[in-house]
Amino acid sequence: MAGTLMPMHTRPSSYHHGDLRAALLTRAEETLREKGPAALSLRELARDLGVSHAAPSRHFRDKQALLDALALTGFERLAVALEGAHGRAGASFAQRLDVIVRAYVDFALENAALLDLMYSIKHDPEASEALRAAAERWSALLVSGIEEGQRQGEVREGPLERVGVPVFAVLHGYAGLVTAGMLPPEAAEHGLDEVIAFALRGCAPDAV
Repeated sequence: MAGTLMPMHTRPSSYHHGDLRAALLTRAEETLREKGPAALSLRELARDLGVSHAAPSRHFRDKQALLDALALTGFERLAVALEGAHGRAGASFAQRLDVIVRAYVDFALENAALLDLMYSIKHDPEASEALRAAAERWSALLVSGIEEGQRQGEVREGPLERVGVPVFAVLHGYAGLVTAGMLPPEAAEHGLDEVIAFALRGCAPDAV
């Protein structure tokens, strides 16, 4: 007896508590990647997910709250990615910096629109404490690596901020150039290796 054919793809019309919030964030990130933040709308997200237009308001009071949540989850994912990479690194400062830089650039390439949003929200005076804490979680990993490198004699002496800010500027600037497609192919092929080598030279102890 032939069975009844069921459609392969169905659009959910109801969600358990919490599932809708996750679904809204997932769909919002897809929209952000495809169309940019201006295209985000709670009403459109509700339509995409097949729920009432009022349903998203149970989780996000407005579009800004949705953007804040997207930025927060982005920083949390970035921190997890970098902590995982750091855990697989060797003991030297050069090895730790190498994996952190590569993990950061990988995240930037895979989440270019989200990364832009993350930093724009982070610098908003109205940014939540939770967001600020999540943003500082991954940067604390870089700072602690520099501090450890100083103790090991692999990094020049000086305030951590003065050593770390140039490293972050080079790292974030390179990631921005790559995601914007501004590097010629010949530069992109070995560019990251050269960026890491440049950062290591900048962190090296002063010659005696």
